[in-house]
Amino acid sequence: MAWPGDTFEGMQAVRRSATGDPGVITDVGMGIAAAGLIAIAAWGSPRLIGATAIAGPSWLLALLPLLVGAPLVLRRRAPLLMWLAIWAGIALLSLLADNSLRGLAFMFVLFAAAYSLGAHATLPRAVAGLVLTAPVVAVISHRGELGLAFAQGHGGQSGVALSFLQLVAFLLAGVLVRARGQAVSMAARSAALQRQAEQATAVERARIAREMHDIVAHHLSVIVLQAAGARASGRPAEATLEKIENSARQALGETRRLLGVLRDPDEGTGFAPQPGIGDLDALAASVQAAGLPVNLVISGDRAPLPAAVNVSVYRIVQEALTNALKHAGPARADVAIGCAAEAVTIEVTDDGTGEPGQPAAVGGHGLAGMRERAAVFGGELTAGPRPGGGYAVRARLPLGDGHPSGALS
Repeated sequence: MAWPGDTFEGMQAVRRSATGDPGVITDVGMGIAAAGLIAIAAWGSPRLIGATAIAGPSWLLALLPLLVGAPLVLRRRAPLLMWLAIWAGIALLSLLADNSLRGLAFMFVLFAAAYSLGAHATLPRAVAGLVLTAPVVAVISHRGELGLAFAQGHGGQSGVALSFLQLVAFLLAGVLVRARGQAVSMAARSAALQRQAEQATAVERARIAREMHDIVAHHLSVIVLQAAGARASGRPAEATLEKIENSARQALGETRRLLGVLRDPDEGTGFAPQPGIGDLDALAASVQAAGLPVNLVISGDRAPLPAAVNVSVYRIVQEALTNALKHAGPARADVAIGCAAEAVTIEVTDDGTGEPGQPAAVGGHGLAGMRERAAVFGGELTAGPRPGGGYAVRARLPLGDGHPSGALS
């Protein structure tokens, strides 16, 4: 599934639109230069550009700069049309009058056209252009009328071969330049996507850490209150309870100082309850109100779920439904949550016709964030198109104490 700008042409178009298309100036300049050289060959002193005089009716000589030189203006936007137009003009000139098409003017036009065809047309189009004009090149070269550098003075089969070899050489040079440009652009795009994925992962890790902070802080607050209450009641082991209270207070303070820096300035600092599986009904209703019908099924006992897993289940479903709402087009979604003793499974599918695999809008966390949430618990997450159409996100979060080392480092 293609993203905007995935192709070389798409990236070039984006670059041109952002820079005001500087290639237009180059193309117009080449078209003017080519038309000027052809005009000199047709009307001026051919010796100035090493050409022989061009014969033919006046109307043809007047149109020749436009027929043979000016099409180079299209070298970037319509390279195949440019190539065919130039050879059509040359064929017309050869048909109406016997001419020796030699000198700088014709070499500049044809070599520039061959290079442009290879550099700016797809390889199939470039080959098609060469094949379509092969009869014209063969006939003119065989008659010795086409003098391209090393082919000057050669007719017959040798002239045809030398003319073809030179044109193919310039076309291949253009193809190599195009391939190099594609490689550079794709490398830059890959690096940009890698940076985007790293940023999304960092953002999601910070978000997970903030949620963990709220959960840990809540439990420590409960410990502090229970220990303080037990000590105030005058029960035995007052010294022990006092140590518990002091240690919990210190841990709570350190947690706030160390992890509180991860909280955005606009976020609240209270201990508002984090969303969980119990809030998925409200989430499904809000998504359905936004235009995506949702069928939610939760099976198993959700009561013993750890708070961190509970939050992550909600966030994964939330992100998956948000992506479906943005990118799936007209569709409906099914959400299935399975709560078992060893793991929680999540499956969010849709039957849309859009491209839900596209990256989320700026500020979203997308697939990278969901995978990071699953990785925190040593789980896995897969996402991709469904065979019958639509998109599927599946995750498994193990219920255990361990998680990959460094998951939040």
